[in-house]
Amino acid sequence: MQALSRVSAIMFKELRQLARDRLTFGMVVMLPLIQLILFGYAINNNVRNIPVAVVDLAHSSASRAIVDMVRATQVVQILAHYDAPEEAEAAITRGEVRAALILPADLEQRLLTPTLTRPAGQWLIDGSDNIAASALLALRNLPLTLRPGLPQLPPQQLSPQQLQPTPTFEAVLYFNPERRTPVNIVPGLSAIILTMTMILFTSTAIVREKERGNLELLITTPVRSLELMLGKIVPYILIGLVQTAIILGLGHVLFAVPINGSILNILGATLLFITASLTLGLLFSTLAKTQLQAMQLTVFILMPSILLSGFVFPFEGMPRLAQMIAEILPATHFMRMIRGVVLRGASLSDLSLDAGFLCAFTVVGLVVATLKFQKSLD
Repeated sequence: MQALSRVSAIMFKELRQLARDRLTFGMVVMLPLIQLILFGYAINNNVRNIPVAVVDLAHSSASRAIVDMVRATQVVQILAHYDAPEEAEAAITRGEVRAALILPADLEQRLLTPTLTRPAGQWLIDGSDNIAASALLALRNLPLTLRPGLPQLPPQQLSPQQLQPTPTFEAVLYFNPERRTPVNIVPGLSAIILTMTMILFTSTAIVREKERGNLELLITTPVRSLELMLGKIVPYILIGLVQTAIILGLGHVLFAVPINGSILNILGATLLFITASLTLGLLFSTLAKTQLQAMQLTVFILMPSILLSGFVFPFEGMPRLAQMIAEILPATHFMRMIRGVVLRGASLSDLSLDAGFLCAFTVVGLVVATLKFQKSLD
């Protein structure tokens, strides 16, 4: 009985301590709640509203009808119309659209044949996202209800080529024609690894100084808050660059992941994301009082970064609210940038919106972290 009483006393003490630690108590409630909402509401493999473009070289009523039929599937969302296939290819490289539907100038002649011996059009598809590419490939055999009711030839009068079913649309996969999973996973993995390590390293930096009593030494020095923040960030930038080099280098050697972009563009995109992640880690370090709390805050941001950034589940399959939350996360923007540079050969100017967000996030986060940091033992 005495042992049970002592155990009960310790249990009561731990519960009281947990109740006083508001951050930890909030994590106990919020983590399962957020994961439940993400997996049950935001995660969806049924991709809808994939952004695509149309290149209509026929400019006929039949081509407009085909575009309406494709739009009616709700798999795609037509965002742009271009005059030439080259313009659509450039838009795919920039990441503005995931695919482009090319309708040839002789569309009417193709539709007037008794059997569709030639495809009515062509899909140019960004193959860097396997799930979105699979949804677009399913449109190859879209039935065309607008074809005139021409008499069909009996089978014995058909040539061997006509006997074989011809898909409605031809499909060309860019950047990952073999649809290999490592090509899609490896570049995105760098975003997840950097999110975890950069935020974790810096979120525990100032907290560790407090726990070890080293903050007293910093208080007696003329170091300003901003200078202290920058001093904490810079050493970890090199660590982040080394991690990125390991992931992309081994991915290229072991899994034959192509690196189509320039090293300078990869370096620039990585530096933008590393500084944004380190700034977020510094902000967490000003909120946490212990290293355990700093780790909990890291997990709090890591789970949405994995699930909402497009690393595993397609961004287009998420509800609008989940997409708005994902746009706040630095990992979402770096995921687009690193895949765009490494796989599609895009430049930083092509990805200026995502690069601009990471720059703004770093500046705002650094200012907020500096204002919240106080050089005092409290």
